[in-house]
Amino acid sequence: MSNVKYIFVTGGVTSSLGKGIIAASLAKLLQSRGYRTTIQKLDPYLNVDPGTLNPYEHGECFVTEDGAETDLDLGHYERFLNVNTSQANNVTTGRIYQSVIQKERRGEFLGKTVQVVPHITNEIKERIQILGNSGDYDIIITEIGGTVGDIESLPYVEAVRQLKWELGDENALTIHLTLVPYLAAAGELKTKPTQHSVKTLMESGVKADILVCRTEHELSDEIRAKLALFCNVKKEAVIQSIDASTIYDVPNLMLEEKLDSVVLNQLKLPLNGVPNLEKWNDFVSRHKNPKSTITVGLVGKYVELQDSYKSILEAFIHAGAVNEVKVNVRSIHSEYVTIEDLKKVDAILVAPGFGGRGIEGKVTAVQYARENNVPFLGICLGMQMAVIEYSRNVLGLTDANSVEMDENTPNPVINLMEEQKTVVDKGGTMRLGAWKCTLEKGSKVHDIYNTDSIDERHRHRFEFNNAYKKQIEAAGMKATGYNPDTGLVEIVEIPTHPWFIGVQYHPEYKSTVANPHPLFVDFVKAAVENAK
Repeated sequence: MSNVKYIFVTGGVTSSLGKGIIAASLAKLLQSRGYRTTIQKLDPYLNVDPGTLNPYEHGECFVTEDGAETDLDLGHYERFLNVNTSQANNVTTGRIYQSVIQKERRGEFLGKTVQVVPHITNEIKERIQILGNSGDYDIIITEIGGTVGDIESLPYVEAVRQLKWELGDENALTIHLTLVPYLAAAGELKTKPTQHSVKTLMESGVKADILVCRTEHELSDEIRAKLALFCNVKKEAVIQSIDASTIYDVPNLMLEEKLDSVVLNQLKLPLNGVPNLEKWNDFVSRHKNPKSTITVGLVGKYVELQDSYKSILEAFIHAGAVNEVKVNVRSIHSEYVTIEDLKKVDAILVAPGFGGRGIEGKVTAVQYARENNVPFLGICLGMQMAVIEYSRNVLGLTDANSVEMDENTPNPVINLMEEQKTVVDKGGTMRLGAWKCTLEKGSKVHDIYNTDSIDERHRHRFEFNNAYKKQIEAAGMKATGYNPDTGLVEIVEIPTHPWFIGVQYHPEYKSTVANPHPLFVDFVKAAVENAK
């Protein structure tokens, strides 16, 4: 265990300062120096996982290979590091308490009074060290969600205090992310919020070893010296995190600030030369210097909150860089879709989601894309909408629907999966994680993936109803991908259309900077062709 180093990332003053991006950027730099690095997120809310949270509340729910429903920050971790995360990379207070209560019910505490300290904090420490004990990593970065001083964050901060004491100064450090606001009236940056934030952290017994200061203006040497003196850190450990044009600039900004060097010096680890960011910088250069621009219509019902479709938006950035094109994503609310909106875009993506709200708008978008030869990608619910639209308007089954929207539909072309029919609890019970899919030779998806079999991540309860497969295929929509064990239709396409694909899985989850998803890459390419 002494060989594994731990970095804890806390936040102060305000939320949404970008702890996830800082953690991912630092991990990228450490990885590029040859260290096996991973990141985990500890979330202070009582939900067992984000799976049942409203996207307006929490943004998207990110799904890992092993079927964990996790915080969207894990998406950043995977996109930056190109390393899969797992169940062990995201823990919530709900899961911690659930585990402790289950142990108490089983009598594992031998009749002792169960308390926050030591039982909850011990459980947190145990969860923090699962990845470290695996032997797969040299450095574990742990991001503590929320803001220092929040009541719900206190057990995590206490667990960090204990762990730092147990592991020793050379094996653990704390990075505190804070805000240095600019007061326009005074015309200056203010350090007092950071001082108070560090003080709050110290009241819990945790010293900030490194300060990362989120700011809109450059930090002067004078301000850095002041922060170092009053927050009890070395001057070189005061790191500026200035607003960037893209999150993909942040690793380079942190390299300029020598965040990785400061971390490695404090952990008594060798620098191992200079970080190799060649591939990363090639991507950033392509992303920032596109040769042309296209517009993709994202039709969904959560478009007011960008984070609801975070992985899709990032997948477009990756695919845009490959095609050397800027992808403008035009959000189109599925409850208010108009043909005029759809005429303004070069391609249409119908987004995933749950429930009946905005469904008919999605059907309208599918129909427009199909009839006007506009490149179309349907993801999860979007694929199901494509099947419904085709069944209604080409097959003539005008009342075709999903059982999710109409339990009594006479033509349930989308049905509840067999194993879901007995499910009562909503959380963690969907078809989740990576599943195999066999691709039909000669299909567009086979050409795109250039393989016979793929693994993709799922998050759904409803599926293509195979009872209608012959009818639908006879009418021209082909099932070109299916699960080899269950026969579940995973992919549909229309061969007579320039680019029309619906997938039951979520390809956006697997798109990273190093490996942009082939489906998105080809979709953007088709949009470029359509825009000419």
